[in-house]
Amino acid sequence: MVKVICVANQKGGVGKTTTAVNLSASLAVAEKKTLLIDCDPQANATSGLGVSPEQVAKNLYQVLIGKENIAGIICPTELDYLQLVPSNQELIGAEIELVNTVSREIKLKEALSSLTNKFEYIILDCPPSLGLLTINALTAADSVLIPVQCEYYAMEGLSQLLKTIELVTRSLNSALAIEGFVLTMFDSRNNICHQVADEVREHFQDKVFATVVHRNVRLSESPSYGKPIVLYDISSKGAVNYLDLAKEIIAQARRFTKRGSN
Repeated sequence: MVKVICVANQKGGVGKTTTAVNLSASLAVAEKKTLLIDCDPQANATSGLGVSPEQVAKNLYQVLIGKENIAGIICPTELDYLQLVPSNQELIGAEIELVNTVSREIKLKEALSSLTNKFEYIILDCPPSLGLLTINALTAADSVLIPVQCEYYAMEGLSQLLKTIELVTRSLNSALAIEGFVLTMFDSRNNICHQVADEVREHFQDKVFATVVHRNVRLSESPSYGKPIVLYDISSKGAVNYLDLAKEIIAQARRFTKRGSN
């Protein structure tokens, strides 16, 4: 049974794409058949896996406007268990073209229906906004993973995101759950980071993952080489953090499956 996880936060610079790419790669290292879908016209998840957005002939845009089947545009990556649905700037046009389309919020969900038996995890990397692309991702997902950076104003904008999730749950996807909040960009030498982490844990309690993603030079470098951190430097702190996060995600999925079977 596939689990679809949407990685979302409309606030930019919080480690959203870093989390989507490296969580996907870490799940693949655990030999979980994983598909990363780049729902962001900036296409950073695409380039982060070594695929040039400019050289992609077909991408998510063609799927959303009904010109391509999603299975036909899936690309391989360097990891055997990880595949990619790429993006590029064409995706900007999807929000405009879908505005007057019937059932425009469920185009991605409809596209994913043909992949249910082919993957164990589908990770959706959203743009830093709450527009139609993010709404499509939330409608298609089983759960939302929210990266929160350990800096001033970390909680800023989260109320709007949670309000959007509530609206989607009420009107488009009643099964949508919060997978959890993951603390990113943590610097143990910085008191502010500790204060923010404590505030997030106090506010969201058991919805905050135990894994904390630390600031890490190797993690910052890896996108420029078109590699997830597990391929760029698996011994780095960043790789260890995302492998630990993948373990938590897998454990949560197992607990959910057991509850569902009882």
